[in-house]
Amino acid sequence: MNTGGQALRIWHGQAGSPAWNMAADELLLQQAAALGQAVLRFYSWDQPSSSFGYFQRYADVEAMTKLRPLIRRPTGGGLVLHDESEWTYSLTFPPTHPAWQLKAEESYRCVHEWVRHAFEVCGVATELCSETRPSGPGQCFVGAEKNDLQFCGNKIAGAAQRRNRDGMLIQGSVQAKATGIDREAWEIAMLAESDWSEWQPAESFITEATALASSKYAAAAHNQKR
Repeated sequence: MNTGGQALRIWHGQAGSPAWNMAADELLLQQAAALGQAVLRFYSWDQPSSSFGYFQRYADVEAMTKLRPLIRRPTGGGLVLHDESEWTYSLTFPPTHPAWQLKAEESYRCVHEWVRHAFEVCGVATELCSETRPSGPGQCFVGAEKNDLQFCGNKIAGAAQRRNRDGMLIQGSVQAKATGIDREAWEIAMLAESDWSEWQPAESFITEATALASSKYAAAAHNQKR
């Protein structure tokens, strides 16, 4: 994704709980303007779990999978199953960043073009889906949306986004076991043409994210609110 010539901060996060992962991404969005730079966060999950889009109905998604916990994301999109084979990332942009100005379809295409290019650097040919294919109702990796990433005709990467006055958050999932590529190699390839530096959140950020995880994302009142 074109970062507009601006520096990129990279957060190599540890495996976190489902609730903490969602809280950390929401907090990155809340603080995007104050941070002033794009942040790319690579992370994983400390347990198998499921996440679903902010606007989905809990009653619908709970019938689609028995994998728990089942967590409502701060972004849209459909149901995603998370385990040790999945590569998860998030991107946050401040409202002053050129990416924030893009329309939703364009920002979606750009982020998957970035992911596609990283696979190309790793020697694997993938392609963007040219049109929406029929899918299971509300399930992210059944069928495909326009500009999802495909390998041998199957979707391997999808994303969801949220844009507001604080900035823009993109949450992405890459399920690339079939490609044979190592996650570390792919992450290195993602950064190959970027001006980037390592970033670690302050202790206050960790504390706030932990509190938000407990009060919101681990709470049935939030996850089942619609």
